[in-house]
Amino acid sequence: MFSAVIKPLVVNMTILFSLIFNANLFFPFRRKMVLTWKQKMMYGVVASFTALLCMMYPIQPLAKTNFDFRMIVILVTTLYIGKTAGLLCTFTVVIARFIIGGPFAYAGATVSVFAYVVGILFRSSFFNVKRKMLYGLMIVFIYLILYIATIIYAVPPLPWRFYVVYFSFFIAMFLALIYVIERLIQFNEQFDDMICLDKLATVSEMASSFAHEIRNPLTTVRGFVQFLSKDTTDENVKKFAPIILEELDRTNKIISEYLTLAKPASFQLQKVNIDDILHTSVHLLSPLGTMTNVSLHLYTEGKSDVYGDAHYLKQALLNVMKNGIEAIEYGGAVTVHKTVNEKEKEVIITIRDTGKGMTEDELKNIGLPYYTTKSKGTGLGTMIASRLIRQMGGTMAYESRLNEGTTVTITLPLYEGD
Repeated sequence: MFSAVIKPLVVNMTILFSLIFNANLFFPFRRKMVLTWKQKMMYGVVASFTALLCMMYPIQPLAKTNFDFRMIVILVTTLYIGKTAGLLCTFTVVIARFIIGGPFAYAGATVSVFAYVVGILFRSSFFNVKRKMLYGLMIVFIYLILYIATIIYAVPPLPWRFYVVYFSFFIAMFLALIYVIERLIQFNEQFDDMICLDKLATVSEMASSFAHEIRNPLTTVRGFVQFLSKDTTDENVKKFAPIILEELDRTNKIISEYLTLAKPASFQLQKVNIDDILHTSVHLLSPLGTMTNVSLHLYTEGKSDVYGDAHYLKQALLNVMKNGIEAIEYGGAVTVHKTVNEKEKEVIITIRDTGKGMTEDELKNIGLPYYTTKSKGTGLGTMIASRLIRQMGGTMAYESRLNEGTTVTITLPLYEGD
């Protein structure tokens, strides 16, 4: 009896792990995946195929009953991918269960639908928690209450040893999949960081080779333009000198950004009052906001200090806020909100703008060298800000919808010293 139960469960486990790793090869898992309808359907097809394979190797402790791990597939797919993929998987499983038939077909279909419903109910909160294993344990226990209640109502009693073995494997497999997927997400993000660092190294080598050589003659040219335009009577010189100076200053700013990339920042990580930094940054950018009809709002919840370098932290925050202002074309608002997560020992800063937003393709390229959505820009400012935050032990993530705006979420380690 024990062998007859364990063998199908091991086969189901092998199927699930195999499909998870293969799915990650073709559709790498990300922390917050912005998927097209086509991609959701592809995930749904893969999940449906996995669930059907599990149903081909069921445990049958009672004639015409089918115990397998198809419900785990539905739960995980709904939690990580969403309603569309989860619904396709659930629909496929329900149809297949009715095709298999038997007196317990309705019970089998019901527990599959329950898996989808539980996944939908907890999906949004599941993404916002840090301790996903613990939260996943709560989710699977809630689902098992519904599952066991359905079995008690619809299926004749089975040996208690069977229930112990089956549900123990069920819980362990569900948590194992969450752990594996989270690790894959972490590895994928590390791989992305490696690519980003490699590109940074390339830009740094280029910057160090020619930035200084260009900057010196530009300073000389700027001085002569100012000298010639000071006492001249030539109307053309008076007209175009300010434009020339403006473009020279913009060129000098780009070179400064290159030099910042070329020379690694020397950080002095210490206690920094993040509230002071935020208030100062908003105050400095308020005139720019007024000029472009953009209002800046700052909300802070509780006083807190972070580990960081005050100078570079201000530079990064100013860059992100300025990008938010410049993304708004016909008036709007930039809202800065600071909260503290005591459990995770981190400070969370969200910077939201009501600008033009970005498409999915534009969002994927944010932070790459030379990529920018501005008519005038190099994309280096965003790249530098991301690197500075990362070097302070923090993270920076973007969310955006076209014509709705962009949200930048920055996390920084909470200061816990005396």
